[in-house]
Amino acid sequence: MCRRTVSILLVLVFLVAGTFPVFATTEQAVVDAMEKIPVKVLILPKFEVGDLCGDFPGEAQYYYERYLDGAESYEIPGGTEGSSLYVKDGVALYLLGMGKVGSALSTMAILSDERFDFSQAYILSTGCAGSSAGSSVMGDVFVITEVVDYDLGHHADNREMTDSSSPTWFRDPDFDPAAVIRLNPDLMEKIYALVENLPMETTERTRNYMSAAFDGAEWAVRDPMVLRGTSVTGDNYWKGEYDHINALQMIETYECADPYATAEMEDIGVCTAVKRMGILDYLIILRDSVNMDVFLLGATPESLWSLGEAMSLATEDNVEAADIFATAMKNNYVVGSTIIDAILAGRF
Repeated sequence: MCRRTVSILLVLVFLVAGTFPVFATTEQAVVDAMEKIPVKVLILPKFEVGDLCGDFPGEAQYYYERYLDGAESYEIPGGTEGSSLYVKDGVALYLLGMGKVGSALSTMAILSDERFDFSQAYILSTGCAGSSAGSSVMGDVFVITEVVDYDLGHHADNREMTDSSSPTWFRDPDFDPAAVIRLNPDLMEKIYALVENLPMETTERTRNYMSAAFDGAEWAVRDPMVLRGTSVTGDNYWKGEYDHINALQMIETYECADPYATAEMEDIGVCTAVKRMGILDYLIILRDSVNMDVFLLGATPESLWSLGEAMSLATEDNVEAADIFATAMKNNYVVGSTIIDAILAGRF
């Protein structure tokens, strides 16, 4: 029905009723009269490799195939270009895109859309990440309990430091309120208790890669696990020993309860938007490791990134990720689907 027809019908209804109330716009009156679509779980992956189903899996595919196949799609005003909100049986999914600014704006746009009722919704921000060398292996899945903004504070170039081996990040207390966001500890305890013993998979090639990169260290050749940890969000895809030291310094400085686990590009933006909407207590973050946060096996910044020719991590033959990407996506889904099923069953 076109807008003009709707307007005429509304005028007739009010004339018959004998009253003519004042309202802002006809469109708003229609929205107010509509029954909102209830959402129990909002899944927020960041990107997909190809299609949403049937090919090489990105961050969304396993979730879409399980919960959203055949779902209705909705365009979100102010959302990520090219993305749609898919909704089916109380579950919704939206590709946020990459970067913390865009993810914050798109999250806010989704939660502000008056067609949907998010009042009872849990929000699952999910995706891949680099993980902390010295404690994690590719294929691990992390229940994130706190998120730190890598970019807030002061950053120096180690060539200008009096001690070139010391951290090059310095805290600025004025930024503290925005620099770290702590998720609902009670919910995180329940989530982790539900998923901590789920079996995670790896590949023989990835295990050999980790062994070669870290001289067979015991921590580097273990099976992947579900762990708790703190994530560091930066608007650039960094890697290297010095930024690893910076991340460790941030987690210590902000007295985070769980160790530094992952480096990614969106979650402080998601956290900020959800917090401003007053529903931070219902946010869950899962990150799976598809590469490490330091250079391995002779790789250098030039060899990985020169001339914008970096190979996608989402391949089966990548110098950074070995062949773990698809397996890590499946590990993430095993954890995430367990949580979603529990929410839909009313266990949270």
